[in-house]
Amino acid sequence: MKKTLSTGLLSMTMLSTLLAACSGGPPQQTMEPKTTPQASTTAPAPTGTGGKKTVQFWHSLGGKNGEYTDAMIKRFNASHDKIEVVGTFQGSYDETVTKLQQAVAAKSGPDVSMLERAYVQMFADSDVLEDMNPFLKKSGLSSDDFTAGLMGHSTFDKKLVSLPLNRSTPILHVNKTMLDEIGLAVPKTWDELNKVANALVIKENGEFKRYGYSMPYDTWYPIAMISQAKGKFFNDANTSIGFNNGEGVKTFKFLKDMQSTGALYYPPAQDSGNIVNQMFTSGKIGMMFQSTGVIGSLTDSVKFDYVTAFLPMDQVYANPTGGANVALMSDSKNKEAAWEFIRWTMTDPQGGLQFILDSGYLPFTKKMVESQQMKDLWAKQPNRKVAYDQLQYAIDTNKNVAWTQVNQEFNKAIQAIMYDNKNIEATLDTFKKETERIIKK
Repeated sequence: MKKTLSTGLLSMTMLSTLLAACSGGPPQQTMEPKTTPQASTTAPAPTGTGGKKTVQFWHSLGGKNGEYTDAMIKRFNASHDKIEVVGTFQGSYDETVTKLQQAVAAKSGPDVSMLERAYVQMFADSDVLEDMNPFLKKSGLSSDDFTAGLMGHSTFDKKLVSLPLNRSTPILHVNKTMLDEIGLAVPKTWDELNKVANALVIKENGEFKRYGYSMPYDTWYPIAMISQAKGKFFNDANTSIGFNNGEGVKTFKFLKDMQSTGALYYPPAQDSGNIVNQMFTSGKIGMMFQSTGVIGSLTDSVKFDYVTAFLPMDQVYANPTGGANVALMSDSKNKEAAWEFIRWTMTDPQGGLQFILDSGYLPFTKKMVESQQMKDLWAKQPNRKVAYDQLQYAIDTNKNVAWTQVNQEFNKAIQAIMYDNKNIEATLDTFKKETERIIKK
């Protein structure tokens, strides 16, 4: 059943409030700087100076990544004399979604918008995203030109409604120096993770001086682990959760057992991403589950041998992806010009490729992967290539128009288990019932 965006606005507002206390942003951690300059939700007139077509582009990147975005837009404008792109920072991913909902209702939205990939389906279901298949074909492109592991949230009802842009994935970050000191290798399985993390623990006079590993408070990481146990977040019929066969219980029991010994430090919800990063760089933990988006800053700040690795497997390797896609809005009055900006971003070396090289996000086309610039970067910084190699195990298990509300309930379940020591089975059973109630609405 098709839904209007207004039906999701209240739940998005509630979710934004909840996630404001979280480390990484909605709904998966993205580690974007939390800058919040004022941003307009009203699109200016469609024509720019000198008769140029103006393309309004809303995005969610602040800090350094915002600077890289601005630089990319500037390069586009310098190379096009009949189109001018105006980029506007709209706040975090969930803030952008809320503003876009309001703007669509008021028919004052942008031409192109960045959308956190898990929210694309909600907009696609409301028929407000343009099918880009005809544009892609006319430009001599196809979906096969893009990195397969990043295309899971691009096509709905046979319509290509978004393309990957600033995408990331969680990986294992390791203090290799610390592991070498205890004579253990980087863990590849849950059992090895348990062994290594417990071996890293230092406890003196009843106080933990060092923990084994950590992860930010976020749904991203439990979803990864449930998938590694061969569970799915939603079932195939999209009527309930998909980990009824014990994968959820197994995941959280594993985490709680390690938490009890100090092998796992589970941080406070508030600012958890920065807390975990600081503990890693200061040697208070030896490993962490964290986004690929922090590789650059860690490389610049650590004083030890730092390596990255695939998330350890249980039954299989599996990892969700995060970050955002770019979409062409159906109400755009300048669709041809807007598509030209998207096409250029996807294909021109001065577009997305340079943005990826600058920012450290994942290369989203096969030509980017094969480019000499990317090969040179990976040779110089092999930690970055790990994230791309892990995409062969990428999964998209949270595809549902009810994701925003269900994710809110999953956060509550994580809080109950990890902070309040509530019974795992009972908590997940409550979460299952709430998920089914939300989906039936």
